[in-house]
Amino acid sequence: MANRIHHKIVIIGGGSAGIATASSMLKRRPSLDIAIVEPAEDHYYQPGWTMVGGGIFEAPATRRPMASVMPKAATWIREAAASFQPEDSQVTLSDGTVLGYDVLVVAPGIRLAWDRVDGLEQALGTNGVTSNYRYDLAPYTWELVRNLKSGRAIFSQPPMPIKCAGAPQKAMYLACDAWIERGILADIDVEFRNASGVLFGVKEYVPALRDYIENYGIDLKLNQTLVAVDGPARQAVFRTEAGEETVEFDMLHAVPPQVAPQFVADSPLANTESGFVDVDKFTLRHVRYPNVFGVGDAGSTPNAKTAAAARKQAPIVAVNALAALDAKQPVAEYDGYGSCPLTVERGKIVLAEFGYDGKLLPSFPKWVIDGTKPRKLSWLLKSEALPWIYWNGMLKGHEWMVKPHMGKAA
Repeated sequence: MANRIHHKIVIIGGGSAGIATASSMLKRRPSLDIAIVEPAEDHYYQPGWTMVGGGIFEAPATRRPMASVMPKAATWIREAAASFQPEDSQVTLSDGTVLGYDVLVVAPGIRLAWDRVDGLEQALGTNGVTSNYRYDLAPYTWELVRNLKSGRAIFSQPPMPIKCAGAPQKAMYLACDAWIERGILADIDVEFRNASGVLFGVKEYVPALRDYIENYGIDLKLNQTLVAVDGPARQAVFRTEAGEETVEFDMLHAVPPQVAPQFVADSPLANTESGFVDVDKFTLRHVRYPNVFGVGDAGSTPNAKTAAAARKQAPIVAVNALAALDAKQPVAEYDGYGSCPLTVERGKIVLAEFGYDGKLLPSFPKWVIDGTKPRKLSWLLKSEALPWIYWNGMLKGHEWMVKPHMGKAA
């Protein structure tokens, strides 16, 4: 017979969203019975990987033992979730354990679907094929940038949704900046092949990015989707509006398509269209199961999937999940906030901050930081302040500048 356990609150996922939500709940109720289901032994500050690929951070600075970030008052269950039975308020784990809950928070992140680009996974890490979307590959990106002297460098971006929609071009801008410093950018043909029809999804930030595209001499190609990679031949195949095109490269920074984790997509919790956890975009409560919430990249909400979004969502889910535990209605609302600090050169960033429907949601007055322009202060925020805030604030339940907004949900 299966082992059965019950906790008041069960959180699936020990990434940024799951840990931050647990910590925010425990700040409100220190004696809360809460369990976090997470099989990984390490926790990563993923926004730092762009900086690793640009030669600014060392990779180990973005990794810490999971035990060091797990809230001390939470029960850490070192297993993976296998399936959900929301009608019975339970989760089945990979070892067969049945885990019951009063309230469930689903935060397993997003799946990097390397397998959806033919040959990509096998090509990674050799023959000039890299990606800042993996901890072990970000240093290889910097190695390629340092060693390239001439040829073609391609930076790809898949269809949405993806984690941090600006990351594919951040890698490119930092590479170009390094090549300018070495005086070789003119010898490198840089291409940005983006599956989208626009450079960036929020129009207010496009002019500044366009300036950098022109200044770096980047060949911008829209509506181009990477479908296959042949590492040894150094060839990539893109699907374009005119058909498939095979191009040769000396360096390829590839970003994989990204989808809901399979055990979520296959579950009753999934949105039928996207496969992500089907939640109300304001309360983050499941649309069919009132004692289930989704937070972070695994949610169906139409916001940018960024660590900044998870930082904003976590306190909202904490408040609303505790209300559900008390048999009350949600009282906090999410405005779709996400942030993408676009590293356009070493020392300057375009700080994109926006919410639902592309509404600008700046954290600072324009006279402090004008997010639509490249600014040094934004760089200091990204390189110095945000990593510290992540490890010492967000993961510990400190809700600096992200106190939940009590909206119409009440």
